Amino acid sequence: MKRRNFIALAGFGAVAGCARIGRSRLNPVNWFGRAERVETVAAPVQGVSDPRPLVPQVTNLTVERNPGGAIVRATGLPPVQGWHGAALVPVPNAGQGVLAYQFRALPPAGPTRVSTERSRELVVAVFLTDQALAGVREIQVSGATNALAARR
Repeated sequence: MKRRNFIALAGFGAVAGCARIGRSRLNPVNWFGRAERVETVAAPVQGVSDPRPLVPQVTNLTVERNPGGAIVRATGLPPVQGWHGAALVPVPNAGQGVLAYQFRALPPAGPTRVSTERSRELVVAVFLTDQALAGVREIQVSGATNALAARR
């Protein structure tokens, strides 16, 4: 009976110690933190020749670790329903250790309803390989009025 209790206690102690690893930088799931608001650049970026306008607001940014790389997923909120053809357009020469994207989409051709925020949301994602992430400290996604960044 004492031996069984000792083994159970040792097992619980080992599992309790995992909480520190879960929050450490050694855990690959935590390589990029939560998205934070960053300052937007008002001037147009040179080298981006996409006719689609920027989505007015970027509401969420997540970087999810996957085998062989990571998925960068962004959510944007246009003013009305019907925006389509959304994509994350890479911004060249964003800076040392920074991957920058612009959230672009096409507005509807005619007038549409406003409705709820949930019905207007646009979600786009891009897969980045481990090679593309080598040396990257920050991933930024910008819209027309704000930008979000996830940092290591």
